Amino acid sequence: MTRSPGGSVLQPDRLLLSCVPLLFVVAFAVVGAVWTPHDPLSIDIGSRLQPPNGRHWLGTDEFGRDVLSRIMAGGTSSMWISLQTVAGAITVGSLLGMVSGYLRGPVDVVLMVVNDALLAFPGILLALGLMTVLGAGRSGIVVALSIAFLPSVVRVVRGAVLSLRRREYVEASFVMGNSDLYSMWRHILPNCLPPIIILATSMFGWVLLAESALSFLGLGVPPPAPTWGNMLASGFAHISRASWLCVFPGLCISLTMLGINLIGDLLNDYLDPRTAQSSS
Repeated sequence: MTRSPGGSVLQPDRLLLSCVPLLFVVAFAVVGAVWTPHDPLSIDIGSRLQPPNGRHWLGTDEFGRDVLSRIMAGGTSSMWISLQTVAGAITVGSLLGMVSGYLRGPVDVVLMVVNDALLAFPGILLALGLMTVLGAGRSGIVVALSIAFLPSVVRVVRGAVLSLRRREYVEASFVMGNSDLYSMWRHILPNCLPPIIILATSMFGWVLLAESALSFLGLGVPPPAPTWGNMLASGFAHISRASWLCVFPGLCISLTMLGINLIGDLLNDYLDPRTAQSSS
């Protein structure tokens, strides 16, 4: 067992249980980046809407394309978009939150006014509005979702920085003549990492769900390239006679969300000292 900085104990059995659902789907998507049983874009009208069988383990869609191959390739696309979005939102949001919380004054006021204006819009509606301007595609959906999830990152990091800004070691660094940039990098950022890591973990699930929703609405990666969201959208029209077209992509999304939530709860217990104090 491993003990966290907050004093809580990381239990191996709980760690294994939390990681299994997500590792299964991630491995599925990673393999799909280099190999699939069939060409996910290959059309075979003679094999359309076949149920799961020995040749097509998860059946075929309305164009005769192998569902398993498309789920594997779609998982690669969906997870890569989610990773890019989380990386962009966390990087820019952490920078803005640190600057706002550390410098305060007029800089803090201006940044928070803009941030609160963005925060007033529901994330998915803000992303929808941005997508209509940016257009459908990988780069457009990454930029739109990064901006949509940016305000929550700024708020969390700013709150952490405001708390850390008053600590003795930060004031001592200022008295010693260290620059603001050095103090933020050396003393503020390392102590902001636990809430940033927890937020990034949970945000990955939110982004994946939002990307799937946008793809379902036709504003994600354009067909014929597969994502879990547009597979759900195309399978919805045939759900009465080919339910596997919706069941399997939906199951992948559900397993991913379950794994991310389990890991998020585990990281929260492991990294948050307040959780360790309440449980002791």
